[in-house]
Amino acid sequence: MSEELEQILSQLTQPDNAVIQQATAQLKQAFKDPAIIPALCAVMTGSQNPQIRQSAAVMLRMRVKKHWKKISPDHRESLKAVVLQAFTQESEHTVRHSLSQLSAVMVKHETPDRWPALLQLLNQSTKSNNPQDRQVGLLLLSKVVESNPEPFKPHYCQLLQLFGTVLQDLNNPTALYYCILTLTAMTAYTGSEEMNQMRSLIPSLIVALKHLIKADQDQASEAMEVFDELMESEVSIIVPHIADIVHFCLEVGTDTTLSDSLRVKALSCIAFLIRLKSKTVLKQKLLNPILQTIFPVLSAAPPPGEEDPEDEEDDSGDGTDNENPKHCAAQIIDTMALHMPPEKLFQHLMPLTQACLASENPYERKGGLMCLAVLAEGCADHIRTKMLSSVLQTVCQSLSDSNQVVRSAGLFALGQFSEYLQPEVSKYCGEIMPLLLGYMSCLNQAKVGHVTKAFYALENFMENLAGAEIAPYLPTLMDTMLSALNNAENLKIKELAVSAIGAIANAAKELLVPYFPPVIESLKGFLTATTEEMRSLQTQALDTLSVLARTIGNDVFSPLAAECVQLGLNLTDTIDDPDLRRCTYSLYSAVSTVSPDCLTPHLTAITTVMLLALKSNEGVMAHLEEDKTFVLLDDDDDDDEEDEKDGDAILEDEPETDIHDVAGFTVENAYIDEKEDACDSLGEIAFNTGAAFQPFLESSFQQVYEMKDFPHEDVRRAAFGAMGQFCRAQHKVCKENPTEANHQALQKLLDVVLPCFLETVRTERERQVVMGVLEAMNSVLKSCQGEAFKSPARLEEISHTIRDVLKKKTVCQDGGGDEADDEDQQAEYDAMLQEFAGEGIPLLASAVPADTFAPFLNDLLPLIMSKAKSSCTVADRSFSMGTLGEILQALVSVSGGRGVAGRLSNRLLPVLVAGVRDSDAEVRNNSVFGLGSLAQAAGPIVVSDYPVMLSLFSNLLVKESDSRVIDNLCAALCRMIMSNVEAVPLEQVFPALVERLPLKEDMEENKTVYSCLAMLYTHSPALVVSQIKPIVAASSQVLGTKDLDAETQNTLAMLMREFTQRHSAEFQGAVTSLPAEQQAKLSAAMAAS
Repeated sequence: MSEELEQILSQLTQPDNAVIQQATAQLKQAFKDPAIIPALCAVMTGSQNPQIRQSAAVMLRMRVKKHWKKISPDHRESLKAVVLQAFTQESEHTVRHSLSQLSAVMVKHETPDRWPALLQLLNQSTKSNNPQDRQVGLLLLSKVVESNPEPFKPHYCQLLQLFGTVLQDLNNPTALYYCILTLTAMTAYTGSEEMNQMRSLIPSLIVALKHLIKADQDQASEAMEVFDELMESEVSIIVPHIADIVHFCLEVGTDTTLSDSLRVKALSCIAFLIRLKSKTVLKQKLLNPILQTIFPVLSAAPPPGEEDPEDEEDDSGDGTDNENPKHCAAQIIDTMALHMPPEKLFQHLMPLTQACLASENPYERKGGLMCLAVLAEGCADHIRTKMLSSVLQTVCQSLSDSNQVVRSAGLFALGQFSEYLQPEVSKYCGEIMPLLLGYMSCLNQAKVGHVTKAFYALENFMENLAGAEIAPYLPTLMDTMLSALNNAENLKIKELAVSAIGAIANAAKELLVPYFPPVIESLKGFLTATTEEMRSLQTQALDTLSVLARTIGNDVFSPLAAECVQLGLNLTDTIDDPDLRRCTYSLYSAVSTVSPDCLTPHLTAITTVMLLALKSNEGVMAHLEEDKTFVLLDDDDDDDEEDEKDGDAILEDEPETDIHDVAGFTVENAYIDEKEDACDSLGEIAFNTGAAFQPFLESSFQQVYEMKDFPHEDVRRAAFGAMGQFCRAQHKVCKENPTEANHQALQKLLDVVLPCFLETVRTERERQVVMGVLEAMNSVLKSCQGEAFKSPARLEEISHTIRDVLKKKTVCQDGGGDEADDEDQQAEYDAMLQEFAGEGIPLLASAVPADTFAPFLNDLLPLIMSKAKSSCTVADRSFSMGTLGEILQALVSVSGGRGVAGRLSNRLLPVLVAGVRDSDAEVRNNSVFGLGSLAQAAGPIVVSDYPVMLSLFSNLLVKESDSRVIDNLCAALCRMIMSNVEAVPLEQVFPALVERLPLKEDMEENKTVYSCLAMLYTHSPALVVSQIKPIVAASSQVLGTKDLDAETQNTLAMLMREFTQRHSAEFQGAVTSLPAEQQAKLSAAMAAS
């Protein structure tokens, strides 16, 4: 059989399709004969043609991989012998490579201990005096260990000793390469006994990599993954060598004679290290050397006649393929901003940035702007509070730079600032909007790449403006956008205009109503087109439609809701595109906020598509190290009944056998985004459609729950968010229909979800995911309250988890590290993580009786109060005061709250009083709220502290300029009055209070203020009537507006009616002194309520 087999295999290499097809058919036939195994062995060892020997090895490997159980024991044993014999006598590298892969698949079935001859061969060859033998032995070793690292564990110590020797063999780069690949494969499985051995290899590893770089940059780039693997699985191995690794990576990353891919690998390695071990990097004084070295990379000019990828005219603007050294240098600074205390970072960074910005060289100016841009996310508070106007001025000036490269970087920086430096950056609206509109009007529309950057800046800036801020620019903006929709030749320009309309809608909300009809007509036109080139415009149109659904107002959008759902369903029926599907999910969830009933008839169709997206492996590319032709040959139509289940679907067979055969996985971004949006949308739709979603809740939950371990963190975060929404949805159904079955379903959900949340907070490595989980948990606690604590240990478990985050003990906080922590300085995102945890404390306080929570509260309070020190950042002080205030507010309405608040008053009063004197308005605001809440929660117990509080407040009222603080002062005085009216000198306090009405910013406090007025009117009517003029004037501005909730509208309207009936002369006098417009509003509002 072996001759005819060799004949067939040689025909497969012919350049003639007909011959190949015939040979394939013959081969399929041959595969049905059990003698195929010895025949392939004969060809593999006996053929004179290396290509045919390699084909035979590959065929055998496919056969072994899927049908090992069907190969007879005799054939198995002879195969084991033949493979090793072939390997030792083979001279061609490609064939040896295939033979080593075949051995790797066999080891998977046989385990090394059942194949002693393999171990013996490895032992001999890797220790041989002949360098060629060592190379070949290490090739075989790397393949068998990579495919199956775990069964080799008993041999790890011996292997590490071998590597110690091989890594010294600097004249044999191929041996170094295979040695490092094997080490990489073992890393994840090493135990504590191998740690010290591994640690001692690091210095030789760095030297070996330097030699490998000289010999083969591609191999060196692959070998450098050893650092990623070490950081991923056992960062403690490299901690002692961090300085050496950083210096090595900097040397490689800045060497312009090396390939980009190798430099990128080295620079990414530094970014990864900073993410995992920022404290060690700071402690070992590596921050300055890193910055000094990467700044020249960040501001390097491209080779003559070339441009940086992001400056090329055809750049798509999404930054996907910009994996170049310059991009990585910016990424390192971005990572520092996210993981280091801003004070420490800026001290080293700003001199370098300022030097760049002042340079004559445009690429250095660009580098300085890029640096400012990437700092915005991680160091937002620092920039907002300490340097906003100066950096904004720099960026705005760059828009008139003579060089387009610099202007583009300025636009990018302005876009980043607009996204991350809210709300302060919007206060510069008067300067920035005219500047941007002027810039837009002078653009050459043909330079689409640059137009895209200008739109990016404009869109990000507009999106966060308030209606009143964008209103003056609306006519100009909408004329520009509508004319682009109707006239632009270029589809990309239309797409940018559609996107910008979404941003305008976010800011303008109902002010956009006059422009709604033409916008909707255009969008519908785009959404019914079917041609391929319209695809990204359609995706954008769906996104903007979703924004309009959420912003334009229910009465305007509701009539279109059903039609929008149908548009989405039609699109996904006819077009298979993950981006398009993703945007339909967002559209459905937006519609569910406006008119959930429109979704009800389509829930089956909608959930089916979304659950398929979550299940799908589409877009997950396995990189097989295999010539694809051979895969076709192994589809082997087995008719054997008994082994039906062992069929041919590669993935169903034994998934674990396939993973290691694969050189790696990539998942296309579009499919990741689709999974993320499917989770987000399912959660929101479940909550908004309530009882209608019940039939789909269980299947949706199961599928989303499986996503909690998905490799990509955005998908994990979205899955946890959706799990929280499902709990809230079930709770809502319980409230509307409190049956035993509904109640049990809720408990069942909570018993799965809450423990899962707590486990994730402790063990998840990605900080963003943990923030998402804490946020989801807080929303569940807020909705479900006492229901969430039916399990007896739950309160303790949640309290302890919050405590662990506040003490920085979790994995994502690099917890359990030995570095002494510099308490007052940390990265802003680390502080933000603690804020999410702290927000849970008032939620616990409001969900259970105060005495039950008291012991846990005593445990948590010191951790919150420690952030109130004057040495802490503004964000920390504000968080501390705000949390104390919210805890006290929660105690107002729970049983036993008054006693607990009273017992805490002595500890809290001095902290809150100090906060009222803080230099920062937000800290003062939160402290004033806290004191008012203390008076309300503790009641008579704190009457003795009223004189101190009142004198503090009256001093502040005189000199305070921040309107939010003044609003909260009014509310705090009202809380004191309602809590202990006798203890307040109303003759002095009340007129001063009324004079500050109506509230300007904190409209939620209207409820407190007007409840107090109503209470005082029953308590001392004469006092209230003496201030009737300012009270009526203030009421005329708030009655009938959104600034009051329904209950407060009622309270206030009743007070006005009391005035008309009992004090009509005084009331008429007060009304006639109002402007005519206010008079009309007041009488309309009184009539309406």
